[in-house]
Amino acid sequence: MTATALPPGSPAAVDLQVTLGRLQLPNPVLVASGTFGYAREMERLVNLSRLGGILPKTVTRQARPGNAPWRTVETPSGMLNAIGLDNDGVDAFLAHHLPYLASRQTPIIVSVAGRSAEEFVEMSAMVGDAEGAAAVELNISCPNVSHGVDFGVNAALCEKLVADCRAACRLPIIAKLTPNVTSVAEIAKAAEAGGADAISLINTCQGMAIDWKRRKPVLGNVIGGLSGPAIKPIALRCVFQAAQAVKTPLIGIGGIATVDDVMEFIVAGASAVQLGTVNFYNPTVSMSVLDALPAAIASLGAKSVTEVVGSLQLKRN
Repeated sequence: MTATALPPGSPAAVDLQVTLGRLQLPNPVLVASGTFGYAREMERLVNLSRLGGILPKTVTRQARPGNAPWRTVETPSGMLNAIGLDNDGVDAFLAHHLPYLASRQTPIIVSVAGRSAEEFVEMSAMVGDAEGAAAVELNISCPNVSHGVDFGVNAALCEKLVADCRAACRLPIIAKLTPNVTSVAEIAKAAEAGGADAISLINTCQGMAIDWKRRKPVLGNVIGGLSGPAIKPIALRCVFQAAQAVKTPLIGIGGIATVDDVMEFIVAGASAVQLGTVNFYNPTVSMSVLDALPAAIASLGAKSVTEVVGSLQLKRN
């Protein structure tokens, strides 16, 4: 029986594979750290093997209880959180969570956060030595812990940290950047100079909520990170600016909730995206986005994701 060639422009003919430096992904739709638990919580709702990658919640060198409540508050078109990286520590993660995650047949990108450069390097090496991880994401942009953004707002520190982690770890290294800087392009250049395989942007924007009747902040940490649709325009701007400044592949994050959102980020310059806050209110969204993505790409006359990345057409006077 002779195979029938797929017609040009057919969604079934679209190649969804993406390459982020040394990291190969089956498709560009990932789920963001802190919004998908350790995947066990979602396996009855989502076909995990279809995802382009899973980022479990950020792990630290030692266990952390997180910040005092309240830790989350709903805001117009978004959510403020100040969880404080509540987790059981990297040793417990490697022993109890990574083996399960590695069995899900999708790339696992481990998010790590350190109190010092030494902790980042140590954890990167530990994850690299373990079986089951596909890459390490350096969370150098968390606004809810002490010193959480130090390495993400200083170009020199960012470059050195990425370089040191890459030297210590056999796995691809991804740097996750904060929007809370004067120039995201400058920090992106530093991550590239340090040898990052990819750059994730953005993490949450700093914000707060106030109970004016009690004259007190709502969050126990006072300041939290704003996520959700409210920050999408900021995230798009950061991806676009970074894409103009570096050649390193980008991963877009921030307010992505539909296939149209995904396509906007890809056209702006992202090779992949992470779905975050949307997982809380529409936990099966990744499946519907994956179902719709091939047709969206084919509608542009493209046969692959890579053809569309950074294809934004700017008006020139």
